[in-house]
Amino acid sequence: MMARVVCVPSALAGTKHDNAEVMDFNRDVRPILSDACFRCHGPDAPTRKGGLRLDTLEGATGDLDGHQAVKPGDEAASELIKRIVHVDADERMPPVEAARQLTAREILVLRSWIKQGAPWSGHWAFTPPQRPAIPAVKNAHWPLDDIDRFVLQKLEHEGLVPSSDAAPTTLLRRLSLDLTGLPPTVQDQAAFAKRHRMLGAKVWPETVDRLLASPAYAEHMAAQWMSAARYADTNGYQKDDVRQMWRWRDWVLNAFATNMPFDKFTVAQTAGDLLPAATLDDKIATGFHRNHRSNSEGGIIDAEFRAEYIADRVDTTATVWLGLTMGCARCHDHKYDPIAQRDFYRFFA
Repeated sequence: MMARVVCVPSALAGTKHDNAEVMDFNRDVRPILSDACFRCHGPDAPTRKGGLRLDTLEGATGDLDGHQAVKPGDEAASELIKRIVHVDADERMPPVEAARQLTAREILVLRSWIKQGAPWSGHWAFTPPQRPAIPAVKNAHWPLDDIDRFVLQKLEHEGLVPSSDAAPTTLLRRLSLDLTGLPPTVQDQAAFAKRHRMLGAKVWPETVDRLLASPAYAEHMAAQWMSAARYADTNGYQKDDVRQMWRWRDWVLNAFATNMPFDKFTVAQTAGDLLPAATLDDKIATGFHRNHRSNSEGGIIDAEFRAEYIADRVDTTATVWLGLTMGCARCHDHKYDPIAQRDFYRFFA
């Protein structure tokens, strides 16, 4: 446990953009293109203008009537730069009537990026994570673990120094709020202070274990999961009727309390009833897919609402497990994520 409080500057705060600064596409360039250019030159084919697509490497660097929007390493030959600095308002991009205009800083970023060879990266959400090299730092005595070195590297880059250590009682409060969502009680604080005097830093592992074993930890974690699973959403279309889902809630609480492996947690909630020799608990776990709204109106068409329920489950499952808004692809190819309408209905099936 890192017994200190640190002032952590944002990864973007104070970033200097000049020709010597290495541009990171996802951090520095994609946000500019997304905000100012994708509306007319992005993934949405019906609104794309001039046949130019800037959200893919092929579109940005490909030949378009003898021009390249982005020619890596050659600013002068890059039509993108020519158009964003054009003196003629009728030729300049974004158009003068556009609400979003580029700032001088953003133009400099785009210039620098192209000069550096226009390095391209896929969207970070679809890039497998890689363990970075542990950075070297000047103050080698401050870090307690490798994570500290990343924090300290940024602090040193910005000319800052770590804050002084926080008081043990302050750290206990932060730890309790983080793991249980609750502040420590007066009794907890007194017991911790006594143990801290006896054990010093060794008190932290036992404090963490105690909080992780408490019912409050399971409740704190389960509350976030139940929110994502729409546990507290309205029950019906025409009325908010009673819904008995407490047994599934208890299953989720127990899963967190017993530290159930995430793969088992996932399988049980999406397909527990299909497991060989499925237990009652396995079947209860699939209550995840029964939290959706239901319609008990007399005149409904059963087939229609069966489709509505499944579409709800597709959207919720994609949001919770994939972090994607798959629901958009129900009616058309997704405009921002690489999901075709066909993919939606394959998942639906």
